[in-house]
Amino acid sequence: MTVGSIYALTAIGFTIVYNCTQVVNFAQGEFVMLGAMIAAVLVATMHLSLPLAVVIAVLASGIVGYLLAGSLLRPLRTGAPITLIIITVGASILLRGLAMMLWGKDPLPLPAFSGDRTVQIAGASLQVQSLWVFGVTAVLVVLLMLFYRYTLLGRAMRACASCKPGAKLVGINTNRMAMLSFMLGGAVGAVGGAVIAPITMAQHDMGTMLGLKGFCAAILGGLGNFSGGIVAGLTLGILEAMGAGFVSSGYKDAIAFIILLIILFARPQGVFGGRNG
Repeated sequence: MTVGSIYALTAIGFTIVYNCTQVVNFAQGEFVMLGAMIAAVLVATMHLSLPLAVVIAVLASGIVGYLLAGSLLRPLRTGAPITLIIITVGASILLRGLAMMLWGKDPLPLPAFSGDRTVQIAGASLQVQSLWVFGVTAVLVVLLMLFYRYTLLGRAMRACASCKPGAKLVGINTNRMAMLSFMLGGAVGAVGGAVIAPITMAQHDMGTMLGLKGFCAAILGGLGNFSGGIVAGLTLGILEAMGAGFVSSGYKDAIAFIILLIILFARPQGVFGGRNG
């Protein structure tokens, strides 16, 4: 469930961007990587406090998402979907390459939020950092729901998700909402990277597989369905762990993609249907 929570956060990032722009952002996994790497570098080299390093990492990833959206504004108006997908794939490769050049290939540690303690639950030993992962995921989901329901920006983004021409007619700047959606998606991904890094360590290529697994969760939950992505991410993490335990750990990464293929053949719209705004 710890890993499933990160898949859920990554799926939420896909959903935020897709609902507002109809673009599948394949650079979403790199935002997870940026959150982990920037926080780890700030703590290790600049000796910043852990909370401050995490906040800076989240803000920096949001800015990168905003800049990525700026490069997509012109293609969004006239480009074909395949063009937009290729741009996000290229952005993913670029970010991964820059991270390798700046910070190297070696994994970087990030201190656990509450130390390296463990707790015993029903006879099982659980890292306290895993509780942080669950808690941060739950709090972030609640905050996002409140944002979309009660804030003006959140409602404007929901309007773009429901009907972009209608949103334009009532005076909503859809280009601005698109850029904000990428910024928000980048920040959400960075939060996931920062909370999982103390467990897995930060690596320049960690976002590739997390992004693909998050995409699988988004498809499983119904691309554009907010709550479906959360449930699907947690489910995917549990199924992976069960497959590794009962079958073989060598098939752990393949399980998500097998499930994705089954869903695409049997129910292309996902288990939980369409968009949820």
